Amino acid sequence: MALTPPSPAETAISAQHLVRRFGNFTAVNDVSFRVEKGEIFGFLGPNGSGKTTVIKMLTGLLPLSGGSALVEGIDVRTDSEGVREHIGYMSQNFSLYYDLTVEENLQFYGRIYSLEAARLKRRMEEIVQLNGLGPYLNRLAAQLSGGWKQRLALGCAMLHEPKLLFLDEPTAGIDPVARRQLWDLLFELSGHGITFFVTTHYMDEAERCSHVAYIYYGKLIADGTPDSLRQLPDVQPQGTMRVEITAPEVTRALRIARHIPGIRSATIFGQSIHALVEEHFDLDVLRNQLLKEGISVSEIRPLAPSLEDVFVELTYKHQSLLEAASD
Repeated sequence: MALTPPSPAETAISAQHLVRRFGNFTAVNDVSFRVEKGEIFGFLGPNGSGKTTVIKMLTGLLPLSGGSALVEGIDVRTDSEGVREHIGYMSQNFSLYYDLTVEENLQFYGRIYSLEAARLKRRMEEIVQLNGLGPYLNRLAAQLSGGWKQRLALGCAMLHEPKLLFLDEPTAGIDPVARRQLWDLLFELSGHGITFFVTTHYMDEAERCSHVAYIYYGKLIADGTPDSLRQLPDVQPQGTMRVEITAPEVTRALRIARHIPGIRSATIFGQSIHALVEEHFDLDVLRNQLLKEGISVSEIRPLAPSLEDVFVELTYKHQSLLEAASD
């Protein structure tokens, strides 16, 4: 995947042909992308596809088997220590100390970052106010809810004022309200010029990112804005259209719809069906077929593909390619 030469003043990450091997296994295979400063960059893919491995390569925790990367203008190969001084990293698992209070955790990480006493005091005050940690300063980390643990972990990763933060599945295992609140905080921080590299499994979170890339078993198979990815030919092939079908007994309606000629694919979204159909498909055929089965259609309307549609279609295509290659 060819990239235009980046401008160091505008680029937070420039990754070129990244490769990472573990023995005979290639976990990351020729991955290239660019993250502009101030973006919220969403990095998606199934479990085991290489998301965390890419993060560890970019943060200098794993050496590159091939390719190159600049992070905040610093070469990962030659100055991994310098990279870590300029970034923050929040891992998948809560990595703070349960037997320390919120305040003690912040102080501990501030000392790890070698912050002078005056600067540490200032940064703690700023982070406590920004992340809303004030009421919990004297509470043990073990006693925090999942959402507040993540806010504390984010605060600790921000202490040394990095302009680039890597967040590896930051909302995994926390409730929907806490997820929304954490994303509101990320948007606020992004408005202050902080760049975020975020891995996630949640499609609603991917929709909120300004730039999204999708990795599938070590290969990058999509890279662009959410709107540009929705326009990919693989997502909506020429001669097709997407429709939303609203009907009662949606599960039974889906079983019937999948056997009607002209419907290429269909799946349930909430209380409706999203279907990819031939461009000149007669929707009255579908309506009448469901009516024969005692299911009345409330509405059929054109539908733009969602990011979930994008990733499902791309996954199906690359599954087929892998299966064909293995035959």
